Amino acid sequence: MKKLSIVISAYNEQRKIKACLESVTFADEIIFVDNSSTDKTVKIAKEFTKKIYIQPNEPTKIDLQKNLGIAKATGDWIFVLDADEQITPELAKELKELLQNDPEGINGFWVPRKNIIFGKWMQHSGWYPDPQLRLFRKGKGKYEKAHYHEPIAISGKTATLTEHILHHNYERVGQVLYRNLQVYAPNEAEELLRKGYEFSYADAIRLPVREFLSRFFARGGYKDGFHGLMLAFVMAIYHWTIFAYIWEQKKFVDEENALEQLSTSAKQSEKEIQYWVNKMKIDEEKTFLKKFGLRVKRKLHL
Repeated sequence: MKKLSIVISAYNEQRKIKACLESVTFADEIIFVDNSSTDKTVKIAKEFTKKIYIQPNEPTKIDLQKNLGIAKATGDWIFVLDADEQITPELAKELKELLQNDPEGINGFWVPRKNIIFGKWMQHSGWYPDPQLRLFRKGKGKYEKAHYHEPIAISGKTATLTEHILHHNYERVGQVLYRNLQVYAPNEAEELLRKGYEFSYADAIRLPVREFLSRFFARGGYKDGFHGLMLAFVMAIYHWTIFAYIWEQKKFVDEENALEQLSTSAKQSEKEIQYWVNKMKIDEEKTFLKKFGLRVKRKLHL
């Protein structure tokens, strides 16, 4: 049977780290990388493993910092887990079976993730199944980019597991605003500029509106109720903030035709909004007719 190493990277996670560590006690090895926490994170980690490595905290290289733990792992397979995540009992069972069978020709696995946001499992809005590339053979994977949310680079073929990581994501409004507006947005703006993004004033409206429509309508955020609505707004603000940081990089350029571009973008966005509103009405009517038809059929059978 192959051996499994769990690699966890953390910074000031004393509230969540115990639950995370308790979920991985089945593993053959726990590698804990602490990014110079100032709370009780390391003290709690010592209850579960002796393999603790300390390094300076570099918030802009949050994923790259996990490579230290990956390099220290000795298992045949490595699973990277964040401090606010847990491996469910069902996933632990699936991992044990995988280690026993050791699938030939596969070097990495995507794992679906359940995001708990403001106390609710978000099943739509693009938050599920939220596949994460976390499991890989030793020597076949590592983080290569400082850009947030870049998956581990895997050498070879990948497949997908069935069971889930449980992610205790945003718990407070301030938390989601800080991460998205002050951490992720400037990083995303830099990445877009690096890839050759062409500045357009129209994007000040187009980007947030399309993100909201994508989250709330196209990806079914309305099915998550008020949570879905609020998170769609948050993600829209996030994309507006990305544009604002790009504008900052452009030295706050202000051309004469800026308002004209915004007006055109607003009119186009209005059409897109109306399209989705009409589509929802049509879908609701179809659902009603379908339910009504089923009720009629039941009565006829009676």
